[in-house]
Amino acid sequence: MGKRLFVMAAVLLMCSAAALHSATQWKDTLVVARDGTGDYRTLTEAMEGIRAFMDYKVTVLIKNGLYKEKVVVPSWLQNVDFVGEDAEKTIITYDDHANINKMGTFRTYTLKVEGNNLTFRNLTIENNAAQLGQAVALHTEGDRLLFVNCRLLGNQDTVYTGVASTRLCFLNCYIEGTTDFIFGPSTALFQDCIIHSKRNSYITAASTPQDVAVGYVFCNCRLTAAPGVNKVYLGRPWRPYAATVFIRCQLGKHICPAGWDNWRNEANERTARYAEYKCTGEGAATDGRVKWARQLTDEEAARYDDTEYLFGLCKQWNPL
Repeated sequence: MGKRLFVMAAVLLMCSAAALHSATQWKDTLVVARDGTGDYRTLTEAMEGIRAFMDYKVTVLIKNGLYKEKVVVPSWLQNVDFVGEDAEKTIITYDDHANINKMGTFRTYTLKVEGNNLTFRNLTIENNAAQLGQAVALHTEGDRLLFVNCRLLGNQDTVYTGVASTRLCFLNCYIEGTTDFIFGPSTALFQDCIIHSKRNSYITAASTPQDVAVGYVFCNCRLTAAPGVNKVYLGRPWRPYAATVFIRCQLGKHICPAGWDNWRNEANERTARYAEYKCTGEGAATDGRVKWARQLTDEEAARYDDTEYLFGLCKQWNPL
């Protein structure tokens, strides 16, 4: 009798172990759908279904819908593709701004990305707060982040690239805002993007560290503006040594002749690394540009076509 009980107990233990093993099997494809037809109803819930620090690719398919949530992609997630069903219909949105309970700029994000080696495709990432202060839609802290065919919507401070020496790439994206709506210390390439100004103000506010060669690079982008907007600067330095270049971009007539601003600090003129190369359009005339910005030579511009130069000799990551 005792032997039989021992055998039964052993069988039950084996069955329990097998069930536990089965329960901890991780999927390589997850579906998020607001209507409950997927694996998860929110992006925040989906984060819990992704194994930490995995070395294989995980795809999170996000069905069309309005996802009103404040999302954090944590630092222990990597090698994940977040793919929306339709860029205009798959919308992640929230409405925090800096003047809510003294929140400040850096807590206002709709989507904060802390993990590395992540891709976001076909998504709208929006902060739809009223124009009452800084309101970040996308806040990045991770390295090797790729955004493809995404819409980044907001007003002041739409995109915050928050950590120095991290590398970002935006391909075929639409980015809109009012003031300093692309800002921070990261190295970021914007290629074939539409950059849309909603108010007379400044597009970029880089804070590139002195020891980082490349800050913001805009290649083959189109700069547009809302009706009545007619005095927009390409950038102003949030900190000394800010680096921003526009290469073969189409600049609308809303870009003012001076092109760049010193943020009311003449000392910034000695360190800012601002340049343009073969831009076209009504806002591309160079004769009125500030004297402390420059035009790149052919040789200098060619370096920005080299992804190893752009992304710090990174042979392991070529987003193009």
